[in-house]
Amino acid sequence: MALASNLTVSSEPAAPQETRRILTVTGLNHALHDGYTDLIYVLLPVWQAEFGLDYVALALLRSLYNGALAALQMPASRLAQSLGARTVLALGTLLSALGYAVAGASGGLIGLGIGLLLGGAGSSTQHPLASAVIARAYGPGARGPLGTYNFTGDLGKAAVPPLVGFLLTLTGWRHALWVVAAVGLAVALAVGRLLPRDPDSHGTSPGPAARKPPHADGVPAGRTGFRLLVAIGMLDNAARPAFLIYLPFLMQEKGAALTTVGLALSLVFIGGALGKAVCGRIGERLGVTRTVILTETGTAVMILAVIALPLAPVLLLLPVLGVMLNGTSSVLYGTVPELAPGGQVERAFAVFYTWTLGGSALAAPLLYGRLGDAAGPHWAAAAAAATALAAVPLMLALAPALRDGSARRPA
Repeated sequence: MALASNLTVSSEPAAPQETRRILTVTGLNHALHDGYTDLIYVLLPVWQAEFGLDYVALALLRSLYNGALAALQMPASRLAQSLGARTVLALGTLLSALGYAVAGASGGLIGLGIGLLLGGAGSSTQHPLASAVIARAYGPGARGPLGTYNFTGDLGKAAVPPLVGFLLTLTGWRHALWVVAAVGLAVALAVGRLLPRDPDSHGTSPGPAARKPPHADGVPAGRTGFRLLVAIGMLDNAARPAFLIYLPFLMQEKGAALTTVGLALSLVFIGGALGKAVCGRIGERLGVTRTVILTETGTAVMILAVIALPLAPVLLLLPVLGVMLNGTSSVLYGTVPELAPGGQVERAFAVFYTWTLGGSALAAPLLYGRLGDAAGPHWAAAAAAATALAAVPLMLALAPALRDGSARRPA
């Protein structure tokens, strides 16, 4: 059962009741997986204290999860062509829950690493497959629902890390992971039961209009534009974890307890969820180019403010930082269909996530982890700010290939 490969496939949308169910189930699944990915940040100080790890080792632990998540995006898409998206999404969620159960049952660092690898492998299924399921269900009107789906991930980021932070005040980190593993099992069952079966699309193919690559006022959105978009996404996605890895330690230096660290991460993720909606609307008014420049510059300024200011004002700034930090990803995600080579949107999403997530998984331990060990968390966080700023010239180079009228209007 082949997945729809193009957002512009000419087909009738599913019935409204079915589309709502699809968006609800895929959104719930997205919230769980993004929460799974980011709860690691709350546990980094705990693991550092228990296992005596340096910053490189902590970044490597995070990269085990994100590296598996990034590397298996395209294999997951190919597997879904044989088993169907619903089956692969349900099995992926089950595997992620199993990974955290293994991590919780581990007696040492090796078991923890194996659990994180399994969790990341399971989470690799949901981004490209859920996007394709939504695109197939909504047909030409999929842009808005895809934005809603993208937003639900930040709801998970805002809910799961503080939940784990609260559980850490009641019990050990291993028991906390068993709780979130049980939640994952329930979501996997919901996906398998409630998500509709894939339609039989064998023998069908998109027409010429569907295969035609998008254009922007006559400017072809070819491979060069898509590669620039991927490069910008890699920088943006590297800056985010490079800062978040060190945020718990910056907060502890300012006198924050573990519950306050969880609150701080929650404030960032709540702001990030808001940023997905706000930056989308700003993008409609200012254009993609100006919006990305605004968010990346704002990210750098806010990171430097978090480094310099005391605890109370930092807590006030963190939601604003979250808006900037995550808002860019929403704008870039929405630009993937416009620049997809050959109009192959599902493949473009898989490639985009593979490179952006994979780049951050490698950069975190090799660059920012070593910098943190050599110079401390302050300089490593400052390097994250510099990484965000590095996306600005690339965005200016990409501007002519976009349907971005603001990029060509006089300032």
